[in-house]
Amino acid sequence: MSHRFDVVIVGAGAAGLFCAGVAGQLGLKVLVIDHGEKVAEKVRISGGGRANFTNREAAPANFLGDNPNFCRSALSRYGPKDFVALVQRHGIPFHEKHKGQLFCDRSAEDLIAMLLAECAAGGVERWQPCAIKGVSFSAASADGSGTGSYEIESDRGTVSTPRLVVATGGLSIPKIGATDFGYRLARQFGLRLVPTRPALVPLTFDGAHWAPYAQLAGLALPVWIETGAKKARMGFAEDLLFTHRGLSGPAVLQISSYWAEGTPIRLNLAPDTDLPQALARAKATSRKLIANELAQLVPARLADAWVQQDTGWQRPVAEASDKALNLLAERLARWEITPMGTEGYRKAEVTAGGVDTRDLSSQTMESKQPGLYFIGEVVDVTGWLGGYNFQWAWASAFACAQAMAAG
Repeated sequence: MSHRFDVVIVGAGAAGLFCAGVAGQLGLKVLVIDHGEKVAEKVRISGGGRANFTNREAAPANFLGDNPNFCRSALSRYGPKDFVALVQRHGIPFHEKHKGQLFCDRSAEDLIAMLLAECAAGGVERWQPCAIKGVSFSAASADGSGTGSYEIESDRGTVSTPRLVVATGGLSIPKIGATDFGYRLARQFGLRLVPTRPALVPLTFDGAHWAPYAQLAGLALPVWIETGAKKARMGFAEDLLFTHRGLSGPAVLQISSYWAEGTPIRLNLAPDTDLPQALARAKATSRKLIANELAQLVPARLADAWVQQDTGWQRPVAEASDKALNLLAERLARWEITPMGTEGYRKAEVTAGGVDTRDLSSQTMESKQPGLYFIGEVVDVTGWLGGYNFQWAWASAFACAQAMAAG
């Protein structure tokens, strides 16, 4: 059987479902196709199951890519306030955790139900699970309208449409169905790709070099973390988590998007403390071991692990030389270490890189290939940790739906 729709959207995730709902309610006949059985799996597992669905402070500065300004147009036309209004209209209770991060009070399922309700309101048809075997394009449509047409061969028959929206996401978390379909389709139609890499991902270190710190697995503490040099330097004040293989926690997830292979990261493990002054004061007033004094300034486990690195630190603080104490303070405040790699797409929250924004319209998300649109994570736009990537999904989807309805 052959079916015809005004719009076919590939991918039933955050961007795909939202785009479908908006386009359907604007009067377009919309079909969503996804190879998975469930919708919006990434929404379901995000934010510990409560979906950090946007960030009140979302702005272009919170995104990276080869052209960081590309996201400006879509974000300006559909911002956090707009999505919050939709959430409120559906009566979904939510709260702000910190730094503008908004979460569902109950469950991410509330958000998924909202997206499906919006699709239902727009009369959106959904085929799941449904595999796509191939996509072709003919420059002149069969009805003689003069517009091109995409022919999509699927498990449920052939579908034709003048507008094809790719909302297939990135390569992150393959166990929930991530594939490279969107990138392959972009390449098929001659679009450029920015090399992909795991982002918002834990960093790993060489086993031998990490041995002194492996005992700290499970320890969390607030830090200042940075990478890059001069104008390219980027830093965050966030919580760090030690793991058996390396470092994780919000601080490392944030910096991982900016980290370049073979370069170091730098950490201040006591960002709110003047360590040289505190240790000098302890030397003048205390008879305790350096480790015990240090444990007043940083977590005790960290203090113990640190003093093991130098025999000059394994003594009462009053007996330590000024040079040894200054070196200890320096190592804690400017710990420089070079990651071996990352935990990969398996643990990455998002994929950096993707469809090159030079080949897309920032106004409409349409590519150089007529009638072919790309939205959400498949595009070379990557947000910080904290709800920014969902806001990009909503904003890019909205811009695309509006453009298709107007066209």
